[in-house]
Amino acid sequence: MNEKVKAALDKIRPALQADGGDVELVDVVNGTVKVKLTGACGGCPMATMTLKRGIERILKEQIPEVKEVVAV
Repeated sequence: MNEKVKAALDKIRPALQADGGDVELVDVVNGTVKVKLTGACGGCPMATMTLKRGIERILKEQIPEVKEVVAV
């Protein structure tokens, strides 16, 4: 499952990098994907929306086993 998540994040990453941010996979445990938002995303007030409505939505669409995405 880690490889599937990494591949999906690689598709999302260019959009984040275009705004000066990035996302790093920390771990996947029982369907919960733990990520770290870095760069401009790390301190952005819209980071929660990016995480839930962007990253989590896309990962759930591409990988049905994903239950949630959380920032650590």
